[in-house]
Order: sequence, then C-alpha cells, then structure tokens
Amino acid sequence: MRIALFTETFLPKVDGIVTRLKHTVDHLQRQGNQVLVFSPEGGLTEYRGAKIHGVSGFPLPLYPELKLALPRPSIGEALESFRPDLIHVVNPAVLGLAGIYYSKTLDVPLVASYHTHLPKYLEHYGLGMLEGVMWELIKAMHNQARINLVTSTAMQAELSEHGVERIDVWQRGVDTELFRPELASAAMRDRLSQGHPEAPLLLYIGRLSAEKEIDRIKPILKAIPGARLALVGDGPYRTELEAHFADTPTNFVGYLAGEDLASAYASADAFVFPSRTETLGLVLLEAMAAGCPVVAANSGGIPDIVTDGVNGFLFDPKDEEGAINATRRLIEATAERETMRQNAVAEAEQWGWAAATRQLQQFYHQVLAETSLPLAA
Repeated sequence: MRIALFTETFLPKVDGIVTRLKHTVDHLQRQGNQVLVFSPEGGLTEYRGAKIHGVSGFPLPLYPELKLALPRPSIGEALESFRPDLIHVVNPAVLGLAGIYYSKTLDVPLVASYHTHLPKYLEHYGLGMLEGVMWELIKAMHNQARINLVTSTAMQAELSEHGVERIDVWQRGVDTELFRPELASAAMRDRLSQGHPEAPLLLYIGRLSAEKEIDRIKPILKAIPGARLALVGDGPYRTELEAHFADTPTNFVGYLAGEDLASAYASADAFVFPSRTETLGLVLLEAMAAGCPVVAANSGGIPDIVTDGVNGFLFDPKDEEGAINATRRLIEATAERETMRQNAVAEAEQWGWAAATRQLQQFYHQVLAETSLPLAA
C-alpha cells in the first residue's frame, strides 16, 4: 500500500503526536508499505525508509515551536509522482488542507485522524470565544474523509456530538521495549531530585505549554512534606512556569530521550498530569509501562487509560483538594503504590505499536474496499 501522510507536526519536534506518527511510519514500512510524509520542514528527508517532503513555513505566533506550512504546488507534483493509494491527514489545519484538496483532485481516498483537542486549547490562549468557529472548521474538514480516527472513546463521543461523521477509535500504543521498570536508576533519581533521592519525587513529562495546566501541580507539591518535582520537556510556557515554581524545589530538566527518558519515568514515585485537554495522553501510557503510577485529571481520553484505584488515581479536574489527596495517598501508601505499579505495567503491555499499526492498516483496507461507494449525505 502506498500512503501519503500529511501532518502539521513531525520530527525533529518532540510531542505525543510525533511519537505516535514515528512509530506508525516505522511499523507501516516494516509491514511492506510505502509512506511519503508531508510535514513542515525540519531538516529530515527520510525516516525509517519513508521519504519526508518538507514544506517551508513560519512559526505560529502563539506557539513558536509549531510551524504553519502553507500548501505549495510542489506537493501536487510529489503526490503525482508517488501515486498514493490513500491519503491520511493528521490534525488537518493548514498543510492538511492540501491533503484534502489533492484527495479530491487526484481521486484518492481520504482518511483523517484527530489527536489535538484544539477547541479546548483556545481558552488557554484567551481565544475561548472562537471555540464554536473551530468546531465548524473541524467538522467541515473531517467530514471530507471516509473515516475519522480518534484515540479514545471520549473523543469519539465529543466529535460525534459536534457533527463529525464516520468515527472510529484507533487504539493506543506504547513502546514497551523501551519503557520498562528495569530502567529505574539511583543516578537518574538523584539527577531528577537535584541530589535529594530520598525525597518523594513527583514527575511531569511533556510539553511545557499553557493548555497542559502544569501550574496546577504547585499546590500538590506544597502539600506533600519534602516532595520534589521534576519537569521534563520544554515549550513556550517555560519562562512563566519557572517564575510560578520559583519558590519550590522544582527541577526544569529539559528534554530527555531514549533510555534516559525511560529511566526518568521508572525512577519517580508518581507521574502527575493535570491536563484537561488530552485526546489520549500518550505520556501516561509511557509512565505506566515504566512502572510509574499516575495521578491524572478525570477528563478527555484519560479514563480510557487510567482505572481509578487500580493502575493509578483520577481526580475531578475542578477539585484541587482531590488532586492533593490522590497524590498524597499514592506517596504514603507504599504497598498500594507497588500494586498499582504492577497493574500499570500489565495494562501498558497490552498496547504495543505493532498491534496499533495493524489496526490502522485494517482501517486503510476498509476504506479502499469502500472507494466505489459514495459518501453518505
């Protein structure tokens, strides 16, 4: 199968969407497919055998790490040369419009997938009044596709409520070969805690951006005697967060990758995740695979991953005390934490990337089998 993949973000950027896409591309190629990736220019021309067609763009004003890559004629030329069987647009916004356009002009079946809950992001950037407009744009773009893939049942329900059609759930995936409890390390714990390995260690890994609501970890940190916090990652909100956490024992670690990243997960006592905008929350699966129990907001796609009281704790995202109590309980109950650690690993081990990509291929074959049928009105 020849698949043209349009994405608004790809390597060398680091986030959950890129993690999913790079594993997907890798496994699609391994399974005998040919993938051509259209993404904002990042210096790469190839990944795991797949060619990357970089499109020049400019930084998004509110979020400089993201580039807006405008459609160009070279995209059509590359597609005509590649002759795809199918076009898959990921979070179509700007570059994804080219994928939608060429699916029509070249008569190539279109698949779309939804990974970033943009309508909910808007309120964190002072643009909440545009949420209705954003939903209309999402509906208009996604309803061009023969199937719309989401990463949780919560997102399936929400998109359906807003008029998006033909929705199915693309199962979660995690690299269980990399993220594993055995990588727990005294040296990494010492690094994350800035020389206080005996202290309760809270961990956040991911983008440092407003919509992640990382500032809401501060009351939790202050409520647990002696606790320390490690924030792994970077992003546009880092300066504000450094000021917010200035009076606390918080370590801004920066980016980690590979076994260093996996060791960070495995070496902490609790992974705290207050975000309410997650379509899935891939970092939660990574934490669980590494044996780090999670405390997370009961919102979005997170309840699809975390079973409260079994492999982690969920809290009402509006209840600050609930988040504090859940984290304190996890830290203080050593035996319970060990049981949760084991349950978390067992849950994550069910969700390898190979199985997730095989499911994606089944969706692709389903769409190809239906190409002779008209879309429902």
